[in-house]
Amino acid sequence: MKKEELQMLGFEIVAYSGDARSTLLNLLKEVRSGNFDNVQTALQDADKNLAKAHNAQTQILAQEASGEDLELGFIFIHGQDHLMTTLLLKELIMDFVTLYKKQNEL
Repeated sequence: MKKEELQMLGFEIVAYSGDARSTLLNLLKEVRSGNFDNVQTALQDADKNLAKAHNAQTQILAQEASGEDLELGFIFIHGQDHLMTTLLLKELIMDFVTLYKKQNEL
């Protein structure tokens, strides 16, 4: 795989993870204000973008696992950082949704 292809996959990971991150942060704002109407839709949207980012990541991992020597640059590493922090953010926001629902019920 050429360096340019790796860079494009890195950009894909950043873009899809960034979209998921934005969706999740907007969801947090909504539930903080007591609006729980869009929770499932927002989580599904975030999951779709995270799946696309994960698919781009998997392409690279599969090639490296098959023995191809890849020249990974900062863009790919930046994408990895975005993906992992967004996955963690999703887990935390799911906990916040639960907490805000309980608080709203009181």
